Amino acid sequence: MAEASGCRGLRWLRRGCVVLAHLAAAGTTGLLLLLSRPGTSLFSWHPVFMSIAFCLCLTEAILILSPDSAFFCCLRSHRTKVQLHWTAQTLVLVSGTLGLAFIISSKNRSELPHFVSWHSILGLLTLVATCGQVLCGLCLHFPHLLRISSTATVQMYHVTCGLIVYVLATFTVILAIYSDWFQAQITGLAWYFYLALHFCPALVVVSQITRTRLPKKTQYV
Repeated sequence: MAEASGCRGLRWLRRGCVVLAHLAAAGTTGLLLLLSRPGTSLFSWHPVFMSIAFCLCLTEAILILSPDSAFFCCLRSHRTKVQLHWTAQTLVLVSGTLGLAFIISSKNRSELPHFVSWHSILGLLTLVATCGQVLCGLCLHFPHLLRISSTATVQMYHVTCGLIVYVLATFTVILAIYSDWFQAQITGLAWYFYLALHFCPALVVVSQITRTRLPKKTQYV
């Protein structure tokens, strides 16, 4: 009885953490949208699209498949969850590409050099890794068309690449928080709170992937 109660308590704790991850992802994205003031400049669209892509859509794309997500508990069909996962991942790629296009256009107009900061380099790596993740997803979605014999191996690559993408995206956003543009608008305790807010969905997503998607033997390496 005590063991069953403990398992039930752990399950509700996980569900609570997933709810916090949803709220944190929406909150961090919403604040960046407000701070960006989209339309005031070419640069203003860069944080808009990047936050939608990697703070909101990427987090939701992974949490859709979470067995502990209360927001998607009404979706009984795994196929429906996969379709929503695909939709969110497509939005990640499209929004990320638009964000890259706007920052390149902004720097060209201002005659500033490209990819000279760790934020920009990690951001580019994140977008490249996202393309790799999508390619693995396409192989899983159309295994017969692409003549894929071992979907388990491709799925492992897809999950691993997704974990790498999320970690890269988290660090890229954190480096953006350290930028002069962000610190000119948010300072003091609010800055530290916003920084800490990004770790909530990151911890939940990484825990979900390693606990439910990776093989058991790799979780303790």
